[in-house]
Amino acid sequence: MISVAEARARILAGFAALPAETVALPDALGRVLAEPVTARLTQPPFDAAAMDGWAVRAADIAGATSDRPVALRRIGESAAGHAFSGSVGVGEAVRIFTGAPVPTGADAVVMQEDCSADDASVLIGRAVVAGRFVRPAGFDFPQGRELLPKGRRLTARDIALAAGGNVPWLSVHRRPRVAVLATGDEIALPGDPLGPSQIVSTNALGLCALVATQGGTAHNLGIARDTVDSVAAMAAGAAGCDLLVTTGGAAQGDYDLVRDVLADRGVSLDVHSIAMRPGKAVMFGRAGTVPLLGLPGNPVSTGVTAVLFLRPILRVLQGLPPDDGEGPRRARLGTALKANDRREDYIRATLTTGDDGIPTATPFDRQDSAITSLYAQADCLIVRAPQAPAAEAGAVVDIVPLSGGALNL
Repeated sequence: MISVAEARARILAGFAALPAETVALPDALGRVLAEPVTARLTQPPFDAAAMDGWAVRAADIAGATSDRPVALRRIGESAAGHAFSGSVGVGEAVRIFTGAPVPTGADAVVMQEDCSADDASVLIGRAVVAGRFVRPAGFDFPQGRELLPKGRRLTARDIALAAGGNVPWLSVHRRPRVAVLATGDEIALPGDPLGPSQIVSTNALGLCALVATQGGTAHNLGIARDTVDSVAAMAAGAAGCDLLVTTGGAAQGDYDLVRDVLADRGVSLDVHSIAMRPGKAVMFGRAGTVPLLGLPGNPVSTGVTAVLFLRPILRVLQGLPPDDGEGPRRARLGTALKANDRREDYIRATLTTGDDGIPTATPFDRQDSAITSLYAQADCLIVRAPQAPAAEAGAVVDIVPLSGGALNL
């Protein structure tokens, strides 16, 4: 067996960022930029009002107070999309609305609450300095400025920013294409009739969903039966994908055929057993031109190993670092833990945050790798190094958050 760290290093060494493609801005949510986004215009493109009110020359109202307002001649109006075409001279004012261009000659805006007007004039009841409530051209960004860096996964806010920069198309890394193959005579699809010795298949659907959350495209190849021909034929459906992920059949039982079948067809395995719990039976290699990641059959083992190995692969393929950096990486133990053995342990736990803002990770009492109901409730995995001594409640431990992905606001 090899360590988790060594397995990750070997696995991730086989991947690099996928080529770029150009997509329309509305289709770019969750994608990763292959090139930076640069503003194609200055925003705002003109001096704009930050308030509804009156565009004035600050010098004209220097002595204005609520008791002694200054009267100015009303000469027009500037609204968003309908700029005033003239200029403001001495003793003149223009009615203006938020976002509208500030007329030539005016250098400040007085809020409408400090003014009263009729059809011919306006009384200004407060003095303002030049620039008051005026957003100068380029206040947000100038043309040519980098708005979003290469390697950024695009959020809804990023889409809005790129739109503000008048950028209709973006260069992003191609979505990873992942083929998912479940194996085993004992499993059937949800909703299908179950035989007396069968259970519902959960792993493939969970893996496809994980691929989608991480920005990839999953291709569910179905369920291969426990025969050499079935496993080989269905695995061939991964042709053209960036990765084949299998679940089940990676251990050393009489019916665990995936490793033997693929090895008979020239598949080279670089990883085949990892000192971890859950998930010892993980394998990695290459099936022809397609990288292969074989995950265990126990559903929680599948989920944990997918988080530790599949998720970082998908990130690297999209031009991201293997780990997302989102969420806490350390927490206090909510309950004591006994000493660990020779395998690295990944303990399912919930997270709560105390008044001091420090998260507390509380392990579930049951950690069996078949209990999917508790895994669905988990917020993180507590990482226990091999031979780690017993830890008391309140001790600080490393954790792996079970969150983060392509759809981040």
